[in-house]
Amino acid sequence: QVQLVESGGGLVQAGGSLRLSCAASGRISASSMGWFRRAPGKDREFVCAVRWIGGSTDCADSVRGRFTISRDNAKNTVYLQMNSLNPEDTASYYCAADRRLSAVTSRAPGDYDTWGQGTQVTVSS
Repeated sequence: QVQLVESGGGLVQAGGSLRLSCAASGRISASSMGWFRRAPGKDREFVCAVRWIGGSTDCADSVRGRFTISRDNAKNTVYLQMNSLNPEDTASYYCAADRRLSAVTSRAPGDYDTWGQGTQVTVSS
């Protein structure tokens, strides 16, 4: 069974940067990978997604221009580069795999069926 393992979270000051990684153990037959986040008391929120083939990406308006998602097919790893972080970005960040046969990325958590355990990102003001 494929497992997703996130890393790279931590504590950073406002304006700082972090890079999250999501490594898939084993061959993952997914069309896309996504990053989601959940802040305390809030619903899970879509952040960014990337297609394995072609590399097309999609990011939420709240992070567009600050966050960049990328993938390394050879390493079965997806990255989330987060710049200009602010306290509102504080959350647990999860990567997930969309194994549907789809030509486009999805923002719906229900379209992702494999999830990592999450990594905490805390941004201090």
